[in-house]
Amino acid sequence: MANILAIGIATLDIINVVAAYPEEDSEIRALSQQQSRGGNATNTLTVLSQLGHHCYWGGILINEADSQVIKDDLALSNIDTRYCQQLADGKMPTSYISLNQSSGSRSIVHYRDCPEFSFAEFVKIDLSSFDWLHFEGRNIADTAKMLHYVKQHFPTLSCSLEIEKPRADIEDLFSLADVLLFSRQYAQSRGFNDASHFLNSLTANQIATCAWGQQGAWLKTADGHIQHSDSFSPPHVIDTLGAGDTFNAGFIHGLVNNTKATIALSHACQLAGHKCGQTGFANLMTNFHFQS
Repeated sequence: MANILAIGIATLDIINVVAAYPEEDSEIRALSQQQSRGGNATNTLTVLSQLGHHCYWGGILINEADSQVIKDDLALSNIDTRYCQQLADGKMPTSYISLNQSSGSRSIVHYRDCPEFSFAEFVKIDLSSFDWLHFEGRNIADTAKMLHYVKQHFPTLSCSLEIEKPRADIEDLFSLADVLLFSRQYAQSRGFNDASHFLNSLTANQIATCAWGQQGAWLKTADGHIQHSDSFSPPHVIDTLGAGDTFNAGFIHGLVNNTKATIALSHACQLAGHKCGQTGFANLMTNFHFQS
């Protein structure tokens, strides 16, 4: 299996399960509450670890009480944090999540008081032992420097880039990664109502995906062909939180194992659908097998 490094954030997620979303200026009782580790990069690593890969995270850890929940969870998932920057002051990113029991959808209020993982920290990492790098599309200026550095010093090392949210100048990163993983949110922010037309609008020749919920996901191959995979809905949708991160992990898993991109797309949709049928990521691979 592969050695995979992801650069991004980890969060403390405080999840309130509610029967239905509250109306504005109202009060409701949560059906249950839990705390867990979240964050796109570490979610993706959690799934990749269960798929058998050796996973490493580059990010920020702050010496405060909430960090322990995050560190304990990463340790349980066998995610190596040796490349993280440890800081004395600040607050770990915290997401306050309302999970709608009737639909499985979620709404998030996010708070953070910590810096991003910097280029100066990134260049301290010996990248020679890694088979794949994955980046969250954030911290644009430093992420651009990281990707330029990789292309200059490790030109055969494959890099994937997640583009979830519209951010200023994020398009400057597109030509620097080998694989682009777009969300529906980003495509819609650019005025597109379907993934196929969005992917066709891209001028770069990289592999690119765009997941579109229950409609499945689309792939633009390096030679410009558009492919589609249906979604694989579970019998009951329980928790959609992290489905996109799971899709990304499934697709990276396929590519790093030299699986044909169209098959990797289907496998990613299968895994994301399976995740929506359970709460959280624990034991995700139990009773799950990729269909050909």
